[in-house]
Amino acid sequence: MTNKFIEVTNIFRKKSIQDITHEISVHASNEEGGGLKKVLNVKDLTLMGVAAVIGGGIFTTIGSAAFNGGPGVIFLFIITAITCGFCALCYAEFASRIPVAGSAYTYSYVSFGEVVAWIIGWALILEYAIGNIVVAISWSAYFNNILIAMGVHLPDWLTVGYQTAYLKYQSVLVSGGSVEDLVYTQAPRILGIPLIVNLPGFVIVVLITVLAYIGIRESKKTANAMVMVKIAVLLLVALVGLWFILFNDTTSNWTPFLPNGMSGVLKGVSAVFFAYIGFDAVSTTAEECSNPQRDLPKGMIYSLIICTIIYIVTALVITGLVKYTEFENVTDPLAFVFEKINMQKFGFFISLSAVLAATSVLLVFQLGQPRIWMAMSRDGLLPPVFSKVNPRFKTPGFSTFLAGALVAILVLFIDDKLMTDLTSIGTLFAFVLVSGGVLLLPRLEKQKGKFSIPYINAQFIFPILYILTVYFFRERFTNALVNLGDDGYQEVLFLIFILLTGLLSVKTFIQKYSLIPVLGVASCLYLMVEIPAKSWVVFFGWMLLGLTIYFAYGKQHSRLNK
Repeated sequence: MTNKFIEVTNIFRKKSIQDITHEISVHASNEEGGGLKKVLNVKDLTLMGVAAVIGGGIFTTIGSAAFNGGPGVIFLFIITAITCGFCALCYAEFASRIPVAGSAYTYSYVSFGEVVAWIIGWALILEYAIGNIVVAISWSAYFNNILIAMGVHLPDWLTVGYQTAYLKYQSVLVSGGSVEDLVYTQAPRILGIPLIVNLPGFVIVVLITVLAYIGIRESKKTANAMVMVKIAVLLLVALVGLWFILFNDTTSNWTPFLPNGMSGVLKGVSAVFFAYIGFDAVSTTAEECSNPQRDLPKGMIYSLIICTIIYIVTALVITGLVKYTEFENVTDPLAFVFEKINMQKFGFFISLSAVLAATSVLLVFQLGQPRIWMAMSRDGLLPPVFSKVNPRFKTPGFSTFLAGALVAILVLFIDDKLMTDLTSIGTLFAFVLVSGGVLLLPRLEKQKGKFSIPYINAQFIFPILYILTVYFFRERFTNALVNLGDDGYQEVLFLIFILLTGLLSVKTFIQKYSLIPVLGVASCLYLMVEIPAKSWVVFFGWMLLGLTIYFAYGKQHSRLNK
């Protein structure tokens, strides 16, 4: 009985902050190739955050969000920004105390223990690697549109993934339509199997991986340059758009401001959240910062503020130029609105900018994934080769190559819809644990030059907010209870959310938790339950695979086991 208890306890063994900070200098001197280059400052980190966040979302999902919410979609970006803001402050607190590579993985190791840290590290693959698949597919679509506009036509079977073409084929078959002109039917065959690959997506991932492998200095220069151009383009969009709105008096498009009420606005929360993920990628570069305790928190928070302002202005411009009802099924809203007002050349310019935006996101995410694997390898949870630093380029070479290969191969064949949901679940899961982890950290006195979350006693505030939430959702809550066996898994997830936040309210009342991290946990939990239940099944399968690897390798080879 005692041995079993020890076994269970071992998987929750924790690393202390002191041990982690000591390991930084040890790895810098002992690793083959030495430590990572410390070349990033506040400006670099802020621009890196903007590069990760301002990407596919503003060029794609903002259209569907505007269709559902009307001009009032700006509230959607504010709500999502506030949710991410809570999490950003929690990331900043951890980054200030633990300035090492690894992001939420390292933070969870300190707060919850080894097995939870492994789970987070495994889940973060969904955010960075799987998320990059979605971005690469979006990049490929925009790039192909540019080629077509220039008179270059790639075969359709080289511009889309096999799974996407197959799903389209099945959909048309079910509806009784003709499949003769579909990619799946027209593609050449090898041994009877259609040859359908997303070649542009594959090529861009390979090029980005090479850049990430060469080094952080070269990568940061490229990312900074792309962000500067991207912001300049969006400023131009705002100026041209506002000029057109005022000069042609199209302000009537902003009426009604909330055509479908707040329920319409909230329909796009999960999709828009995908557009916000990425600011936490900044925390994976902690060991490459000149002054991580001071600069990392500033970089994350500044980038989030800048991105929110850009999103709000852009949403107002596109809904002012074109009536919100015209955005149904529009996947390129910025180019679309300028084509609608007979500014086709400017629309083509926007498409070029979309390619640039997606490229910068690919670069930042491709930098993040290898550094998480490097941190896990240092702890013995992955083989040593994952933490090997290239002696010439001072980057985690094998991890960078493997991350690039994983994304590039999957981009060739996979569909992006499921990948989007999985990315959102994995990211929100990490956000929940980071926010919850802050609650477990010992409270410290404010230190000069270090960030610290302001303490606001949530003892009464959060329980009151919980009661108001239950009241606001009382009809849904009642229906879910009455029809528990008939409503499907989605409402079960909602009831689990009510239960977990109820327990959090009780714990907050007893322990007098700080308000900001508590709100971070609760808001992310809510967004998680709004993701389709079928994606949760895949997510749990992914987690089961990860735990199998942990118990087969990581648990025995952990440095804390020696």
